Amino acid sequence: MADSRLFLCAPWSGLRLKLGYSSYLRARYSGGNGDEASDGIRKDCRAMAKRSARCVGRRRRRHPEDVCVSAPGAGVHSAVIVMPGGGYVHLAIEKEGGEEARWLNAHGVTAFVLAYRLGPRYHFPSPMLDGARAMRYVRSHAAELGVAKDKIGLWGFSAGGHLAGYLAAVNDNGAASAEDPIDRVSDRPDFAIVSYGRFTMDASIPRKTNMEGLLGNHPTKAMLDSVSVVKLVTKNTSPCFIFSTTADQQVSPLNATAFYDALKEAGVPAELHIFERGQHGTGMAQGMKGMAELAIYPTLLANWMEMHGWMSQE
Repeated sequence: MADSRLFLCAPWSGLRLKLGYSSYLRARYSGGNGDEASDGIRKDCRAMAKRSARCVGRRRRRHPEDVCVSAPGAGVHSAVIVMPGGGYVHLAIEKEGGEEARWLNAHGVTAFVLAYRLGPRYHFPSPMLDGARAMRYVRSHAAELGVAKDKIGLWGFSAGGHLAGYLAAVNDNGAASAEDPIDRVSDRPDFAIVSYGRFTMDASIPRKTNMEGLLGNHPTKAMLDSVSVVKLVTKNTSPCFIFSTTADQQVSPLNATAFYDALKEAGVPAELHIFERGQHGTGMAQGMKGMAELAIYPTLLANWMEMHGWMSQE
C-alpha cells in the first residue's frame, strides 16, 4: 500500500485501526473489555487519535461506536475480519458487520469490522490492498491482540464477499526484507466465509452490473477477468464456507456454485449452502418473515468453524 502508516485511534471502548488512506479496522476483544491489550497499543491509540481527530470524527458519526461488543473468556482466540457489502460504493456496516461481530464475540471469537476504501474515489485494487493490510496487521499483532495467528479468517457479504473470496485466492507469504514489519507476515486468511458474493464475471451467468464501484465505468474484459475470483483459485486458496439463496435477484447463486466448483477442482476444502428463499442482503438471516428456514445459517457456520477448530464447541 502506498501509505503504509498505521494509526490506532479510538476511545478504548473499542479499537479503531487506521490502515492507511481511509480504510479502518474496528475491533472488540473476545477476552473482555479490552484490558488485555498492551500498554503500547493504548499509548499509540491516544497519540494517534489526537493527530487524526478530524478524520476520525467524520467516521465516528457514520459508524456507531457499538458496532462490536466484547465476549467473555480469557486466553488466545480465533479472529475474524468482517467485510460489509455495499457494491463497493457504501458499507452496510451494521447489518453486515456489527451484527456478525457480536455473534462471533458471543461464540468466543475476536471480531474486527473493516471499513475499506470505496468508489467512486477509489477503485481496484484499493479495497484489496486494504483487506490484505488488515490481515497482515492482525497477524503481526496477534500476541498483543490475544489471537492465534494461524486462526484468522474473513467473513464477507455481497461486495465484501467478493473481496473475501479474492483475498482467499490472491495472497502471499509476506516480504521478509520489508521495512515495515507488518508487511513481513502473510496476508493469507486461514479461512473465508462468503455470503452472496459475485465470484465470476462470465457472460453466461446473469448479472446486472459490471462491478462499476470497484472497476469504474466501462471496464475491459481484462479488468473483469482480474477480479473474477473463480479464475484466481489455486490449491493454496483458503478453505471456504459459501452461503447463497436461489431467490437472490441481484447476485445469481450460480456465482456460489461456480466458486464451489473451482475450489473443489483445486482440492480446497469448501462447504456450500444455497437456500431456496431469501432476497439479496439477508445478513445473518435471523427473524426474516416467512423464511424461518434461513435462521439455521449461523448454526451451520458454527458447526463448520467448530469442525476445523476455529470456534470452540460450547
